[in-house]
Amino acid sequence: MDYIQAIILAIIEGITEFLPVSSTGHMIIASSFFGIAHDDFTKLFTIVIQLGTILSVVILYFKRFFQTIDFYFKLLIGFIPAVVLGLLLSDFIDGLLENPITVAISLIIGGVILLKVDDWFTPKEETQVVKEISYSTAFKIGMFQCLAMIPGVSRSGASIVGGMSQKLSRTTAAEFSFFLAVPTMLGATVKKCYDYYKAGFVLSDEQVNLLIIGNVVGFIVAMIAIKSFIGFLSKNGFKLFGYYRIVAGIAVLLIHFFVQKLTII
Repeated sequence: MDYIQAIILAIIEGITEFLPVSSTGHMIIASSFFGIAHDDFTKLFTIVIQLGTILSVVILYFKRFFQTIDFYFKLLIGFIPAVVLGLLLSDFIDGLLENPITVAISLIIGGVILLKVDDWFTPKEETQVVKEISYSTAFKIGMFQCLAMIPGVSRSGASIVGGMSQKLSRTTAAEFSFFLAVPTMLGATVKKCYDYYKAGFVLSDEQVNLLIIGNVVGFIVAMIAIKSFIGFLSKNGFKLFGYYRIVAGIAVLLIHFFVQKLTII
């Protein structure tokens, strides 16, 4: 991985992490295009730069993030399903992270769901607040979030849809998804770093620099993306994201099979 590739991947991460389009899926597609998807450091990089994006949530929602102990217990309850399934399915998930076909299919299926989600769950008035979410609702949203272990599903999309299924408004569901991202992505980063170290890999000075640059770029871009997304979502819903996912998924399939055909020829 070079510096240009690191910056491009970080921009993709910052834009897509909190949108219902799958940041992991987009980074798999981009890293496959660069020819570095199978590299162990690339897999580490795509996880670790999430630290920059979750820091943007803490900064943007500083007063609301540092709340009561009850709020943190709800985040913990929502985080538990990801911990359990993440540990059980770690090797299986790592295998999926190299497969653009899985991403493409997930993008298309998720896109169809986003086209219908506003019809399934009638949007409520934007008067709810995150602290009113119950423990059972937090756990159910956490279960939905686990669907994002399949690359291309979208962590934010799954958890937002999960929140709306529990009769939360779009904005409240999205904000809880942002908050839930903090422990979830922090936990994923710690585990990935541990696995990388346990496997005997050592970061070079250049790789450390790449991680620093990736986190800084991801932080800046995510700040802009979050503020833009909330305003757009409350007014327009999910249909645009649904159409985008379907088009992107079909494009990935066509490119993949076209390149395969050229290779065979």
